[in-house]
Amino acid sequence: MTSGGYFDVDDKKTRITKLEKQLAMVGFWDDKDQAEKKVSELSSLKNQVTSAVDLKELIDTYQFYLAEDPSALTEIAGDLDNLTKQVVNLELLTYFNGEFDNSNAILEINSGAGGTEANDWADMIRRMYLRWASDKGFKVNILSETKGEEVGIKSSCLEIIGDKAYGYLKSENGVHRLVRLSPFDSNNKRHTSFAGVSTTPLLDTEINVELNDKDLKIDVFRSGGAGGQSVNTTDSAVRITHLPTGIVVTCQNERSQLSNKETALKILKNKLYKLAKEKQIEDLNELKQGNLDINFGSQIRSYVMHPYSLVKDVRTNHETSNISKVLDGELDPFIFAYLKEGSYD
Repeated sequence: MTSGGYFDVDDKKTRITKLEKQLAMVGFWDDKDQAEKKVSELSSLKNQVTSAVDLKELIDTYQFYLAEDPSALTEIAGDLDNLTKQVVNLELLTYFNGEFDNSNAILEINSGAGGTEANDWADMIRRMYLRWASDKGFKVNILSETKGEEVGIKSSCLEIIGDKAYGYLKSENGVHRLVRLSPFDSNNKRHTSFAGVSTTPLLDTEINVELNDKDLKIDVFRSGGAGGQSVNTTDSAVRITHLPTGIVVTCQNERSQLSNKETALKILKNKLYKLAKEKQIEDLNELKQGNLDINFGSQIRSYVMHPYSLVKDVRTNHETSNISKVLDGELDPFIFAYLKEGSYD
């Protein structure tokens, strides 16, 4: 259990001991933000160690059992299938080595070409990520949302809070294409729809990004769209446009205009920080959602419902015919294939 990387259990135990000592110190909670991050790190490390240790013990038990009675393989086949899934899930965590992988995430969805069809598809995509996040035990806050004229959504901005949320969701950045028989077409013709997904790591509030007032265009408007009681309906929603880059950030979920502005500025700083760290400001059109070509030829993943069932990621060639499970949030096989291909940060 000391093979290094994710499985370096001894190193993680040392870090756990250090964090537990810090938690016990007087004044630990004086800096709430830092304290919460250390508590989150401690919880994550404990889960990692427990998973690795329990899995090794289970494997050792089965190896001993089969060595004593090889004919028992059929009897425990079901257990071995579950064990294989645990090994795969643990292996997945070894690929979270990007600079921002441990961060929470901002996930933005925008409908593309196709009008009503595209708005409905964007709503289906949103539901897929909500189901996925729920299965992971992650918390989701709807920061802003614009409904379509008839159905679905034009856009949605979600804050995903959970262990390695960005590490998972960075694989989803790009255009998602749907082919289906349209439920909105009286002739029941086949339609192709597009939705753009953009993911950004949610970094520390203390990140050093300077914003000049002259570079910001701040608009205040009336909140609306989905979200129920969690979305304010007063003139408190805030949209901030960063003029030099064209990045637009909207927040309408908070209870006051000031809170919405602070949240929007925080998201904007995260976007600018990530771009600066990657040294790709000059290639901004390929990185930020606002300029994604949400149309033919630009998709990262295709979801085909007719004339056959298939979900295929064009980057990794991973595919499945069970589109219903994918749309119900079973995204981990695609995420795993993406991470296994190498670093895409």
